[in-house]
Amino acid sequence: MRPILALALAALITSPALAAEADGARWWSHVETLAGPQFEGRLTGSPGYDKAAAYAADRFKAYGLLPAGTDGYLQPMKFTVQRVLADRSIAALVVDGQVQPLQVGPDILLGSRLPQPKAIEAPLVFIGYGLHLPEIGYDDFSGQDLKGKIAVYVNGGPSDISAALKSHSRGSETWRAAQAAGAVGLIALPTPKSMDVPWERQIANSSQPGMYPADLALREVKGERFSASFNPAQAEKLFARSGHSFAEVLALADASKPIKGFDLKIGLKAQVAADVTEVASSNVVAKLPGTDPKLKAEHVVITAHLDHLGLNTTGQGAPYYAGAMDNASGVASVLEIARTLSESKAKPKRSILFVLVTGEEKGLLGSKYFAERPSVPVRSVVGNLNMDMALPLWPLKSVIVLGVDESTLGDAARAAAVAQGLEVVADPYPDRNSFIRSDQYSFIRAGVPALAFKFGFKAGTPEAQIEKTWRAERYHGLADDLTQPVERADAVKFNAFMAQVAMQAADAPERPTWKDDSFFKRFAK
Repeated sequence: MRPILALALAALITSPALAAEADGARWWSHVETLAGPQFEGRLTGSPGYDKAAAYAADRFKAYGLLPAGTDGYLQPMKFTVQRVLADRSIAALVVDGQVQPLQVGPDILLGSRLPQPKAIEAPLVFIGYGLHLPEIGYDDFSGQDLKGKIAVYVNGGPSDISAALKSHSRGSETWRAAQAAGAVGLIALPTPKSMDVPWERQIANSSQPGMYPADLALREVKGERFSASFNPAQAEKLFARSGHSFAEVLALADASKPIKGFDLKIGLKAQVAADVTEVASSNVVAKLPGTDPKLKAEHVVITAHLDHLGLNTTGQGAPYYAGAMDNASGVASVLEIARTLSESKAKPKRSILFVLVTGEEKGLLGSKYFAERPSVPVRSVVGNLNMDMALPLWPLKSVIVLGVDESTLGDAARAAAVAQGLEVVADPYPDRNSFIRSDQYSFIRAGVPALAFKFGFKAGTPEAQIEKTWRAERYHGLADDLTQPVERADAVKFNAFMAQVAMQAADAPERPTWKDDSFFKRFAK
C-alpha cells in the first residue's frame, strides 16, 4: 500500500479533525436523512425515491465527484409494475378431480416479479432442490417430465456443492431450466431453517408490487410463468398423495442430503388478479477520476441500493418502511467513502464509480441494468464492491465477504482485512442464498469479479443471535427504523476498510481476474 494512502486511511480513524467530520455522527446523519419521512420509504419509481436520488446526487456534487450517468448523475430506466391482488385471486389443489381450496396468504403466496398468467391449471411435480448444475454433474431437472407442469422445489442443496453454486442455481437459472423442460410454473418451498422472515410477515409484505424490466430484451424469463411460494407449515398438503411426506423431505434438506424428485399426483389451479402499470426510476452514478494515463480508463465500481419498500399500506404501524439498515446504511457508507477519497490526497490510478442502484428489492433490477448497460464502456468495468445491509450492530472484528474465493478481488479484500486487523469469516448460513440476493451478483453474471461485504459473525455466538433476531423482527419490516441500536463508530471503521479495498483494486497493476477453479469464470467476457 502506498504510504500516502496509508496515512489518508489512518487519518479517517485517528485524526481528531477528520474524525469530527467522518465519524459515526456524519455517517448516521445520512442514514437519518434517507430513512426519514420525506423519502417515504424510497420505493422504486416513487416520488420519494426520486427525492432520495436527488439528495445523493447533490451530495456527490458537493464532494467534487463528476456526474457519470447517462443524464448527469442519473441513469434512468423503465420497469413494468405488477401488483398481485390477493383478495381477488384464487388458488386450489386438484386431487382426483376434486378441488381443495387454498388460502392465498396463509397457504400460498403468489409471485409478482414475473408476468403471471390470469389463469392456470397444471399437474405438480416435486423436483428436489430444483438445482440445475450440469457442469458439475448435478441436475434436479434431469429425467423429469415437466412439460405443461408446475415444478415444486425445496430450498437448500447437498453439502458437497458450494454455497455460491447453490445460490447461483436459484432464481433465473432455475427458471431457465424450467423453461427448457417445458414447465409452466414454479412453486418454492422454503424450509423453516432458511427462512429470514416469518410467514406471517411475508403475508404482510406480499402486497408489495413486483417489478420487471419494461425492455423485453432484459427479461431472462420469457412470457407468462406462474410463480408462488408455499407455507412450509402447510406443505404436507402437497405431498398427501405422493407416497412421501414433507417431513421426510425436510429432514433431508436440513441435513443437506440429496433429494430425489417424484410426481406429487395432484394438480394446482389458480386465477391471478393483478394490476399492471409502468414506472421510471434511476441509478445514481458519480465518478472519482483515476490518475494513471492508461488505467484511468478502467473503473472499479462501488455499489449500494438506494431503494426500499415504500409506504405502509396495511393501515397499521408507521406510515412508511424506513429501511435504515436496508439499505440507508449502505448508501451512507458509499457517500462517506466517496467524500473521504475525494478529499484525500491519495488519488486512485483507476477511476472509481460510486453507483447507488434502484430496484434491488424488486430483484436486483437497477444493478442488472447497469452491469449490462453501464454508463461507461462495458469492458472498462473491472470489479464491483457492494454494500447491502452490512449490519453494524456489534463491534467490527470480522467481515463476511461473499465471493472472496472466486477472484483476485477477494485477495485484495483479504489483504485489506489483515491491514485493518479484521478476520474474514465464511457465511454461516449459506442456505439463505445471500450470494445471489444482492447487487454484486448482477456484475458476476455480467462477467465482472465482484464482492459483497457484511459485518462478520460466526454461528453460535452472541453476534449471531443479534443478527438472527434482527432478521426475524426488523428485516423488511417497519422496525428497521432509526430507533434501533447501531454501532456508529464501527460503521466508520467498516467504511475505512471498504475504502482500502477499493484503493487496492484501483491501484493494482492488473485488473481483477477470476480464479482458475472458479465456476463463475465462465461468465468472463
